[in-house]
Amino acid sequence: MALVLSLLLGLAWLVRDEVQSSRRQADWLAGRVAGLQAELQPGPSDAIRFPGAGPFDDRLGYHALPERLQRLAGQGYAVTAQARMPPEMLDLADQGLFVPYREKTQAGLELQDCRGQVLARARYPQRGYAAFDAVPPPLVAALLFIENRELLDPRFPQRNPAVEWDRFAKAVFDRAVRYLDASHAGAGGSTLATQLEKYRHSPEGRTDTPQEKLRQMASASLRAYLDGADTLARRRKIVVDYLNTVPLSAQAGFGEVNGIGDGMWAWYGRDFDEINPLLAAPAADAAASLPARALAFKQVLSLLIAQRRPAHYLDEGAADLRQLTDSHLRLLAGAGVITPALRDAALPLALTRLARVEAPPAGTFVDRKAVNAVRGKLQALLAVPRAYDLDRLDLTVATPLDGEVQRAASSLLRSLAAGPGAQQAGLFGKFLLKPGDDTRKIMLSFTLYERGAHSNLLRVQTDSFDQPFDLNEGARLDLGSTAKLRTLITYLELVAALHGRWQALPAEQLAALAIAPQDALGRWARSHLAQAADKGLAAMLDAALERPYSASPQEGFFTGGGLHHFENFEPEDNGRTMTLREALTRSVNLVFIRLMREVVQHVQARDASERNALFDDPQSTRRSDYLARFADKEGREFIARFYRRYAGKPAPEAEGLLAVSLRATPARLAAAFYGYWPDAAAEQLAAFIRRRLPEADLSDGALQALHDKLGPERWSLPDRGYLAGLHPLELWVAGHLRQHPGASLAQVVAASAAQRQDVYQWLFKTRHKGAQDARIRNLLEADAFAEILKAWRRLGYPFDAMTPSYASALGASGDRPAALAELMGIIVNRGQRLPVTRVASLQFAQGTPYETHLAHRPGPAQAVLQPEIADVVRRALIGVVENGTAKRLKGALLRRDGSAVEIGGKTGTGDHRFDTYGRGGQLISSRVVNRSATFVFLIGDRYFGTLMAYVHEPDAAGFKFTSALPTQLLKVLLPALQPLVDGEGCGPAPGEAEPDKAQPRQLR
Repeated sequence: MALVLSLLLGLAWLVRDEVQSSRRQADWLAGRVAGLQAELQPGPSDAIRFPGAGPFDDRLGYHALPERLQRLAGQGYAVTAQARMPPEMLDLADQGLFVPYREKTQAGLELQDCRGQVLARARYPQRGYAAFDAVPPPLVAALLFIENRELLDPRFPQRNPAVEWDRFAKAVFDRAVRYLDASHAGAGGSTLATQLEKYRHSPEGRTDTPQEKLRQMASASLRAYLDGADTLARRRKIVVDYLNTVPLSAQAGFGEVNGIGDGMWAWYGRDFDEINPLLAAPAADAAASLPARALAFKQVLSLLIAQRRPAHYLDEGAADLRQLTDSHLRLLAGAGVITPALRDAALPLALTRLARVEAPPAGTFVDRKAVNAVRGKLQALLAVPRAYDLDRLDLTVATPLDGEVQRAASSLLRSLAAGPGAQQAGLFGKFLLKPGDDTRKIMLSFTLYERGAHSNLLRVQTDSFDQPFDLNEGARLDLGSTAKLRTLITYLELVAALHGRWQALPAEQLAALAIAPQDALGRWARSHLAQAADKGLAAMLDAALERPYSASPQEGFFTGGGLHHFENFEPEDNGRTMTLREALTRSVNLVFIRLMREVVQHVQARDASERNALFDDPQSTRRSDYLARFADKEGREFIARFYRRYAGKPAPEAEGLLAVSLRATPARLAAAFYGYWPDAAAEQLAAFIRRRLPEADLSDGALQALHDKLGPERWSLPDRGYLAGLHPLELWVAGHLRQHPGASLAQVVAASAAQRQDVYQWLFKTRHKGAQDARIRNLLEADAFAEILKAWRRLGYPFDAMTPSYASALGASGDRPAALAELMGIIVNRGQRLPVTRVASLQFAQGTPYETHLAHRPGPAQAVLQPEIADVVRRALIGVVENGTAKRLKGALLRRDGSAVEIGGKTGTGDHRFDTYGRGGQLISSRVVNRSATFVFLIGDRYFGTLMAYVHEPDAAGFKFTSALPTQLLKVLLPALQPLVDGEGCGPAPGEAEPDKAQPRQLR
C-alpha cells in the first residue's frame, strides 16, 4: 500500500512539475520542430501545402494562392521558384494542424521599379511595436493581467505558453456544466498563444468546436518551441505579436483594424508615437503628465477589453465598454498593476470614439498614375475585385517602370500647370499656347515603352490629370492627323497585296488584267510592275509613297451619306500637288482625303462584277437585300432618335411633343392623333385639337368627317405619317411607348422590324432607281469601311466601329494614345506585335513556407504587318521630324559620341465639335467639346510612345494649340530620357532574358 501511495505521490509531483515547467514536453516538442524550415528552390514545388481560409491566411492571400497561380499561368506567368516543405512539416499540415513557422505581423503590397527601388508600399497594420522592449511596461502588465498572467513568469524558462492548465481545466468544467445548464456562464481558457492561432488561422477566427480548440492549442505549442526548448523569448514575441495584430473590428474611412497601434489611431485618433512615451513615462515623470497618461492608458485598456466582442463594444456597445473599462481600472489598481492615482485620474474620463477616420493625403493622382495603372493590371491578373484587398496581400511585384524617368516626367507635367514652368519649357508661341492661356486647364499624358527581346516594356506612364481616370487608355479622343498614319499603312498593305498577286506576272498578263475604272490604285500598281526595273516589294512601297496627289480643297466629296468639303491646315498647300511622302511630312489633309477615297474605291473594286450587277440589273435579288438592309439600318437610327424624344414622357407631354413637331391643321392633328392613340374616342380627338387650335370647327359633323377620313385603319403607317406631316416612325414610337411605357430601346427596336421595312416600301419601287442607287452606294461604302476597320483593328485600333467617311483619315473615328503607341511598337518591331509587360514578376508570401516567385513569360510575337511596310513607314516617320511638322525635334537627342539619335513620329490635332443643323443643312450652332494634340513617336530602334495635350469643354473653345505643343513637350522631356539612350536604363525584365536562378535558402 505504501508503494502504491509513493507511486501516486511521485506521479502527482511529476504532473505538478510538468504543469508548471513543461520541461518534458519542451524537450519533445522542440525535437519535433527542430530544423523545421521550408526551403526556396527553383521551379514549382511538389512539397507544399497551402493553408485554409483563416482570416490571416485569407487577407495575406496564402489561402487563395493555388487558384491565383493557376490563373496567372493562363496569363503567361510561370513559377520560377517555390518553397519546399520538409516531410515533417507536410505531415503536420496533413494532420490538420496550422503549419508552424515564424509568422509576419505586418505585410502588404509592394511595387518596385526596374531597378528594384520601391514605387509604392502598403503595410498593414500600419503601426506596431518592433520588439518587446519597445512596448510600454504598463501595457504589458495590463494585458497579462487580463489575458494570460503566467505567460512571462521567468521561473519556468521552458513553459509551454499555449496552455494555462488551471484556466483550461476550469473552461472544460464550465463547458461540461453548460451541457446540463445552458444559462451557466464560464470564462474562456485561451492563452494569448492560442488566441493568435484562433484569429489568424481558424475559420472566421472563431472556436466553434472542442476539436478546433485542441487544434489551436497543438499548433500554438509547436510554434512556441521553434527556437528551442527555452520559450521565454518566444513568449515575449507572443505579447508583441498580439498587441500588433489583435482584431479590433473595422472603422469607417480606415477599413479593417488590427493591432493596438492602428486601433488607437482609428478609434481615438491618437498618434502611436505620442501615446507610447506617455505610457512608458518613469514614475518620477508620471505625475506631471498624469491626465494625459490616464487618458492614453484608459483608451488602450478599452481596446484590450474590446477585442472580446469588437463589433459590439466599438459600435452600439460603447456604454458597456466604458463600464467594463472602469471595472478593470479598479481591478488593476487593486492588484497593484497600476497606481491608485492613475486609476482615479482615468475613471472620470470619457471614451470618445471617432465616427470615422479622415484618410491622410495620399499624394496627387499625377504622382500615383503609373502605380494605379499597375494596381489595376494586378487586380485583373489576380481577379481581386477591390484595391483594398489587393493592398493587403503579402505580395512584392517588380514592374518594368523606370522610377527615375517616371518621377522626372511626372514632375515636369505637374510643373507646367504654373505659368512660369510652361514659359521655361517654351510652350508659348505660334501653334503653341498664347498669352493668357490657363495651363491648369490642359491635361498632358506621356507614355514610353522599350522594345524588349520578347515584349514591349512599359517604362513610363503618367499624365497631369489629377483624377483616377487614365487619359492614355480610357478615352475615345479625336486625335486628328494621327489617323493619317493608320490610313497610310492600310494603303501600303493594299499595295503589298497587289505586289504579292501580280509581281510574278509577265507583261502580257499584266496588260490583260481587268481593273475597274474607279480603281486608281489597281491601275497604278499594274503600271508600276509593268515598267519598274526593280520589282521588289520595298521598291514598290517606296514608289507608292512618291505618287503625286492634289491638295486642292475645291473638290466636294460625297461620303458618309452627304457631300463634304475639307480644308488644309496651311492655306499655301491649297494649290499644290505633292507626293504622299511629302503630304505625310507636312500633314496635308486633302491628300489624305483623296488617299482614303482611293483606298475605299480599291476595296469596293474587289467585287466589281457583283457591284456592277447591283446597278445594272434593277431586278437583282441582291439589290433588294441591300435596300432592305438600308431600310433596317436607317430605320434603327430614327427609332433611336425618337425613343430618346419620347421615352419616359407621360401621355399629355408626348401628345404635346407630337403637336410641336408638325404644322397644325385639324386634318394633320387628327392624322397624328389616331396614329398615336388609335382606340381613342371622338371626345378625346376634339380635346386634343382644341388644345392646339382653339378656333377650329369641332362640330359633330366636322369630327365625324375627320374620323371617317383619318381614323384608325384608314391609312398605312407611311401614308399616315405623310398626312400628319411627321416621320411615320415618330408616330409609331410615340404610340408604342404609350402602350408599353417601360419598354427599353432594344425592345422597341425589336418590335419595330416590320414597321421599319414598311416605311421604306417606296424605296423598293423601280421608278425610284436613282434614290435606290444612292443608298446602295452608301452601304457599299460602309462595307468598304468595315473591311478597312478589320485592317485597323488588326493593328490595335481600339474600337469596334469607325465612321464610314473619308474624314476618318483625319481622325473622325477617334483613337486612343495607348492604341497609337501599340501601332508605333509594331513599326519599331518591324511588323511584329509583342505583348506588353506591365507586371514583370511577382513574389508571394516572401519568407514563409508558401513563398512563390513568378515571372512573365510573354507569348510569341504576332506578325501583323510585313517588315518591308514597317521599314518604309519608319523612314517616313523619321522624315516628319527631319523635314516636317515635328522638325523642332531634329537633332534634339545626342549620343555620347555626339551623333544624333533618330526620332520619328506623327503629329495630330483634334478639334471635336458638336454641331447642330437645321432644315436644309444650315448650321445652327457649334460647340467645341474638346481639343487635343498628339505626337506618337519612336526614338532610336528601342523606344516609342505617345505624348498628348487635351482640354475638355467648357475650356476647350479658348485654346488654339496644335500638335506642336506635345512635340515641344517631348523636346523638354528628352534630357530625362538621356540615360536610357546612353544605356544606363533598366535591364531586361524577368522573362526577357534567361530566368533568374533562385538561390536555395531557408524560409524561417
